[in-house]
Amino acid sequence: MSAPVPVAWLLTAVFAVLALPCVLRLVRLDYAHLGSGVRNADLAELLLVVAMVAMISPVGGPIPAAGWQAVFLLTAAWFGFAWWRGRGRAHAAHASGCGHHALSAAAMLYMVSAMPHGSMVHGPWLTMSSMDTRLAVPLLAVLGAMYFVADAARSGVVAVRTRGAASPGLTSRTVCRAVMGAGMGYLLLAAV
Repeated sequence: MSAPVPVAWLLTAVFAVLALPCVLRLVRLDYAHLGSGVRNADLAELLLVVAMVAMISPVGGPIPAAGWQAVFLLTAAWFGFAWWRGRGRAHAAHASGCGHHALSAAAMLYMVSAMPHGSMVHGPWLTMSSMDTRLAVPLLAVLGAMYFVADAARSGVVAVRTRGAASPGLTSRTVCRAVMGAGMGYLLLAAV
């Protein structure tokens, strides 16, 4: 996925701005009442936003690709297990959020792992925006893009409907999810 430099910088800025509401939720929200699941989801969202900044930034990120692979594998496993354990319970929304974060981490793991690493032009750093080759297994990228675009649209509708909702941080969380979903869909399709 070789993105024009202005597009890469624009996307870098958009994803970097998304880190602010994630941090503000983590600092301001009362997780004793909201629960550890909401806190874990907010932490995962921050992690994924930072990873998106590192992936799309023309300068790359300070963490080598192997480090991101380990982080995404652990995140996908953590939320995948939480989804598996929580399915069928009364907290279906929490289980759904865990499933989404597991899929998001798995998609990020796929993007990092499916990037060609043969030519070490940029060293071990993660620089997807300047990559001139395509991801392996394009069908996975297309299926992932379809999921993230549909989820972004759904999250956008939820964000509009829940403006000023009683649940603290809900609108911020759904707006971030919509923008991240659209960005993930774009990156996956651009890398096919």
